[in-house]
Amino acid sequence: MKITILQGAFLPVPPLRGGAIEKAWQGLGEAFVQAGHEVTHISRLWGELPARETIRGVQHMRVRGARATQNSILLKLREFFYVWRARKVLPKADILVTHAFWAPILFPRDQFGKIYVHVGRYPKGQMGIYKKADRLQVPTQAVARAVAAELKKGDDRVRAIPYPLPFSVPSNVPIMSRPKRILFTGRIHPEKGVLELLQAWKDLSESKRGDWTLRLVGPWREEDGGGGKAFLNKLKNMGGSSVEICDPIFEESDLIKEYQSARIFVYPSLAKKGETFGLAVLEAMSCGCVPLVSSLPCFEDFIQDGVNGSRAEIDSLDGVEKLSQALCALLTCTSLKDKSQQAIQRAKKYEMGMVTVKFLEDFNKILSS
Repeated sequence: MKITILQGAFLPVPPLRGGAIEKAWQGLGEAFVQAGHEVTHISRLWGELPARETIRGVQHMRVRGARATQNSILLKLREFFYVWRARKVLPKADILVTHAFWAPILFPRDQFGKIYVHVGRYPKGQMGIYKKADRLQVPTQAVARAVAAELKKGDDRVRAIPYPLPFSVPSNVPIMSRPKRILFTGRIHPEKGVLELLQAWKDLSESKRGDWTLRLVGPWREEDGGGGKAFLNKLKNMGGSSVEICDPIFEESDLIKEYQSARIFVYPSLAKKGETFGLAVLEAMSCGCVPLVSSLPCFEDFIQDGVNGSRAEIDSLDGVEKLSQALCALLTCTSLKDKSQQAIQRAKKYEMGMVTVKFLEDFNKILSS
């Protein structure tokens, strides 16, 4: 079949500036080609990336996009013009996958293929106007419930298919031979709970912290989705000698090395309406890190508290205290090795090949109906 993937206006593909959605769909597009299908991938024109090229069998087409902004109205306006430009180069296809806000509204039904909407963010009232969409695909059961709540009862267009791991589960460094390091990778932004994480770390006594270190890796600039220079400085002022704050890592091989140099991966997100999956957590689990996450429902699908990781109610009034207690429990955990193995086994269920089959089966189901 012919498949078109239309990304949003703000990040390039390959994901040179990060982006879980961009990373996932680049990998899926290449997997679709390996399965014998024809794939066109449309994304933002960026830097020295050419307007057209072929990467591992995928035909890439790039059009002028825009910089992200904190202003939601301006953000939607910028994406509108990007989608309109993208429409001019869209090929005819059987399936059109997109997570761009305007595409399911602006594109005629069936002209560019069955409209397959990837709902990569919590819905904000727009599901009811996506009447031309043939599928509303979500990454977790939590998002499926949120989408269903915006639709008429009995809408059967909603389907939960997870993000795939962008790489095969690697041969791992034994967890007990790694540095005593706690790692966070993601946007350095208030909604990610990094401020609460630093406070919880600071609240641990030096005797409890021992020779453990905390390492934060991710973009902090506002245009990259971070909290900005003032927020970064606030974090640096809170951190001591046991805390490192580092620039983002985008190379897959370097990211794997980062995961394999830590024992615990902490992701204390507070984004109730922004966090839909937590791909970084799954990546870390595949590399043997034991995850500690917030109690957001998006983590329910792959983290079992006390078995392959831990969860803490960070958004409660005593959230920092609960996070500090959860950190302390993992630092002194005698079964960290067992939890690490359980995390790896769970992550294997999300390898690219298994998830690719689920998507192709769903595409065929839509086409046959």
